Amino acid sequence: MAARRQARTLAMQALYQWQLAAQPINEIEAQFRVDNDFSTVDSAYFREILHGVPANKSEIDDAFAGLLDRPLDELDPVELSILRLSTFELLKRVDVPYRVVINEGIELAKVFGATDGHKFVNGVLDKLAPLLRAAEVQANKR
Repeated sequence: MAARRQARTLAMQALYQWQLAAQPINEIEAQFRVDNDFSTVDSAYFREILHGVPANKSEIDDAFAGLLDRPLDELDPVELSILRLSTFELLKRVDVPYRVVINEGIELAKVFGATDGHKFVNGVLDKLAPLLRAAEVQANKR
């Protein structure tokens, strides 16, 4: 699991860079692979997230935009990166339990986000999980 956590951490940083610099994903990926030690990283997972989020950006943003207390363009870029990454996992990686997705998003926000950014991320993902993973959330309530 540590390898996936590291993949998420690097992917979140790469997505942040993609959002701010509007650099091609392939260039960002190459730069991250040169600048970081990938020996303990699930590199396939990193690549899947890094390429999957931009490829599904509209679907991802539409999934959580209605749950926000402000317009998407007013979100902190770190929190936006985390929400996009987590939403991608909720939508496309049903093999990853929703509770793991939420927890990983919160942990990323605690490390990289603003002081209370993790509370915001938690609030959005807590509302989003039942919408995207209704059966799984219901099964866990029993």
